[in-house]
Amino acid sequence: MPGDKSISHRAALIAALANGTSRLKNFSTSEDCAATLRCLAALGVLISQEDEDLLIEGVGLKGLHQPSVPLDSGNSGTTMRLLAGILAGQTFTSTLTGDDSLNTRPMQRIIEPLQMMGAEIESRDGHAPLTLQGHNPLQAIEYELLLASAQTKSCIMLAGLYANGRTTVIEEVPTRDHTERMLRWFGVTVEIGDAQREGEVFVAVTPPQNFDARDVEIPGDISAAAYFIAAAALLDHSVLEIAHVGINPGRALFLHYLKSFGLDVNIENVGELNNEPVGLVRVQGLQVLNRKSPTQSSQTINGTFVAGVIDELPLLAVVGSQLDGGIEIRDARELRVKESDRIATTVAGLRAMGAEVEELDDGLRVSGPIRLRGAEIDPRGDHRIAMAFTVAALIAEGESEITNPECVAVSFPDFFDLLSSVVER
Repeated sequence: MPGDKSISHRAALIAALANGTSRLKNFSTSEDCAATLRCLAALGVLISQEDEDLLIEGVGLKGLHQPSVPLDSGNSGTTMRLLAGILAGQTFTSTLTGDDSLNTRPMQRIIEPLQMMGAEIESRDGHAPLTLQGHNPLQAIEYELLLASAQTKSCIMLAGLYANGRTTVIEEVPTRDHTERMLRWFGVTVEIGDAQREGEVFVAVTPPQNFDARDVEIPGDISAAAYFIAAAALLDHSVLEIAHVGINPGRALFLHYLKSFGLDVNIENVGELNNEPVGLVRVQGLQVLNRKSPTQSSQTINGTFVAGVIDELPLLAVVGSQLDGGIEIRDARELRVKESDRIATTVAGLRAMGAEVEELDDGLRVSGPIRLRGAEIDPRGDHRIAMAFTVAALIAEGESEITNPECVAVSFPDFFDLLSSVVER
């Protein structure tokens, strides 16, 4: 699989702040990660390619230069939110912007804590473009996340590298921890523990004077692998192995859901790569239509578990259409403010393919099992919707058409080519 997108963003950003040259192997080929590299280059970071590796010449914590143009994050919320944390600690003014979709997504969630730390931020009613007047040093804070968001947590932690003391983020629901792992790999002190209230956890970063470059080998992207795993699991007689894929606990919950649905998915050869767990995922296809699920309750996704599968929820809705009893997804209102309104686009796509779907304010309910039928699917420019409904098309009767398939380049440019290479016709 291509390099993990979430890890690639963080590796590039943190390597840029290190002293020395970092070599990044298997860096993501996504448009999102390319946006991060373009922004870093505009800030004075030298980036080059050597064979298939990416070389980033770190400038140190205080070495970024004021950009001469607005920093374009494209469609990448990760680029904008994480980079905002770094820019908050600079002594110059910068502007972050993105495409039409990104400029409608909520940014107040990062604006508030960064302003508490001393940065001055102008926005368009809590949306990009964001103009930041940084401050150095920033004020160290203790901040309790208002909603589960690894991007918000990471933004505050990266700003904490420029603070005058220990910066702490408290989470009611633990989110994916790629930033913590990558900072530790580069030698930054990061503390993790239980907060005072039961069930809450904290993450704290103590700003270093500086830190040195490290080489990083990026695992395969589990979110990209999810579409291949689901397709293989739903197509009878399939056998698929995906090696060297990241199985971070904050990202692998999708696999556990598939197993709870009775699908044949297993993780083998578990190891570790620059603080990230990796392994081999083995999938064997089962005839799931009309097959009883082990427990009805296993087909409800809600509460604190939603954050762990937020990117895979449209795909899980497709899988649920094939299960006895269907699937219900709740507490997922965050899907409304992604690259598209993913609740509405998932509901529209499943209905077009013949599924019975109830749209809820914070999720959806899909009846199952049903034999999907081919249809024309408009993913509304959303890469994850396009890939989820490609899986639906593989298990449907008749031909399907995905309009604007090029949108998958945001996260997975080679998606259709790689899929074609493993599908027997």
